[in-house]
Amino acid sequence: LQETMEDIDKNGDGFIDLEEYIGDMYSRDGDADEPEWVKTEREQFVEFRDKNRDGKMDKEETKDWILPSDYDHAEAEARHLVYESDQNKDGKLTKEEIVEKYDLFVGSQATDFGEALVRHDE
Repeated sequence: LQETMEDIDKNGDGFIDLEEYIGDMYSRDGDADEPEWVKTEREQFVEFRDKNRDGKMDKEETKDWILPSDYDHAEAEARHLVYESDQNKDGKLTKEEIVEKYDLFVGSQATDFGEALVRHDE
């Protein structure tokens, strides 16, 4: 949380305002029109990120943004692994499908960055 605040809070006031929030993801670089996703992010900031509607995110609001309490990281990572690896789309992974996407599993938090694969012989 502290690292995120320090990285995005360019004016050092201890908050992340709308322009700092957008500036972390998008730079105009002379573009006249913002892409649609940037407009959507602006709406997200106003409607959901800035909960107390003071025009900036404090530490609690920033924490809710980067570490949402209703988001299950393990489940999301597991779904991602199955989605990317399940070649025949049967909802199950075979040894062959896992081996085919070995690099994906070795880089995953769900497998403790490959450690779980070393301890298993299946």
